[in-house]
Amino acid sequence: MLNDKCDPKMMSTQSLAFIGDAVYSLLVREKLCCEGLSKSGELHSLSAKNVKAQAQANAYKLIEPLLNEYEAGVYRRGRNAHNNNTPKTATGGEYHSATGVEALFGYLYLDGQTDRIAELFKVIWYGKVE
Repeated sequence: MLNDKCDPKMMSTQSLAFIGDAVYSLLVREKLCCEGLSKSGELHSLSAKNVKAQAQANAYKLIEPLLNEYEAGVYRRGRNAHNNNTPKTATGGEYHSATGVEALFGYLYLDGQTDRIAELFKVIWYGKVE
């Protein structure tokens, strides 16, 4: 969005996941604040709960049927990226799935597909297709 010379199709999946982690976290924080929460401890706790690997792995299960072929490919490449940083609170499968979700959100963000990000995130947040 800020750098028109940045082609997300040419970026590594780790770079897409790095950007996507920030995008996803910002979406969660925005949603929590817009719902009227204002206590920093509560915001932090709920934010952490929603961005942890297990939650993102569950999020993928909700959006999986909605992904087009290219989006599913971005997710798979992110999921399959070699990364040895598995957190203590997640299984390897959950962590890899979360990395795939982050790569997808990073790709969509860098490709300027903010409407698609909003569409997928609403399904994740509300747990169903509206």
